[in-house]
Amino acid sequence: MRIYLDNNATTALDPGVISAMQEVLTPIPFNSSSIHSFGQEAKKLLTGCRDTIAHALRVKPQELIFTSGGTEALNFLIRGFYTSGCHIVTSNVEHPAVRETLASLAQAKITYLPAGLWGAIQPHQLEEALTPETRLIVLMSANNITGVKTDIEAIAHIAHQRHIPLIVDGVQHLGKEPLHIPQGVAGMAFSGHKLHGPTGVGFAFVRSGHKLSPQITGGSQEYGRRAGTENLPGIVGLAKAIELLSTELPAATERMQRLRDRLTEGLMKSLGNIVVHGQGPRICNTVHIGFPGIDGETLLLQLDLNGIAASHGSACTSGGLEPSPILLNMQIPLSLARSSIRFSLSRNTTEQEIDTALELITQLVQKQKRL
Repeated sequence: MRIYLDNNATTALDPGVISAMQEVLTPIPFNSSSIHSFGQEAKKLLTGCRDTIAHALRVKPQELIFTSGGTEALNFLIRGFYTSGCHIVTSNVEHPAVRETLASLAQAKITYLPAGLWGAIQPHQLEEALTPETRLIVLMSANNITGVKTDIEAIAHIAHQRHIPLIVDGVQHLGKEPLHIPQGVAGMAFSGHKLHGPTGVGFAFVRSGHKLSPQITGGSQEYGRRAGTENLPGIVGLAKAIELLSTELPAATERMQRLRDRLTEGLMKSLGNIVVHGQGPRICNTVHIGFPGIDGETLLLQLDLNGIAASHGSACTSGGLEPSPILLNMQIPLSLARSSIRFSLSRNTTEQEIDTALELITQLVQKQKRL
């Protein structure tokens, strides 16, 4: 049995998504910018997909900009909202797509708020960090490493009151739990392959009233905000994946949380001395566990050899076997960070898989302790 517990890295395509994509993966040429009948058929499909996603998220279709994924969506939002030399507030546990993009902004004054052992910043930290020069707030909704959720409702309320644009990285949230975009959110980024949709496609939500300059120039696609012929098969798959959430959630949310807790509680019972990283409320599918005295890289490789896929952290990090900088930024000791493994479930994860994983993880940890 092969068991996949690395769903924060990517998820398996839903069969319904595959079927939807196959309908447009045909010899018929589709370009929604063309004025002939083939192009108009493509445009109709594209409009339908945009409407489907907008309805699911309760936003306006024209507020959605299709991209190549979450990283591009975050780049588009951050660079689009940024004004030279302004003050930006973020946290020290953001995804590299946010960290590296912010670091590349010339003359930006950036405040990195500490998440600490809680795993996410608190609203009062944000209030205390804001200055008259603050022009942008960038935070994630759910952490890809620990699963800890940021109180976006409270953060958005503060941003709205202070008239400061708030960009939210929603990549790890959509598809796992029901999602509401609060009024104070100016922009939000999403990715298809995190919610049983295709890779290479995502989108940015930009609230009406905000005009962002395109970061990719050329044609006038996506309301003139993102040039390039749209990836229609990918967008069709993305829309189908989001449409399916109306029937999958919240039942899948409850099931993932129950199975995640079954794994966590089972390991606590069988091993005793384990540490769950992130004291704050977590997204339903994620647990990042430290096994004191154990070499995490060795355990990760042993799990893989025995058919279980897990990870140290972000799949976007080169190499993938170094301890997560997010854990280190949370002030978790290096030795414990090196002994830590992230397990992330999906709506396809079964009770049998969790019980098998629990037994095998226990055996491998106990074996390593005896050496």
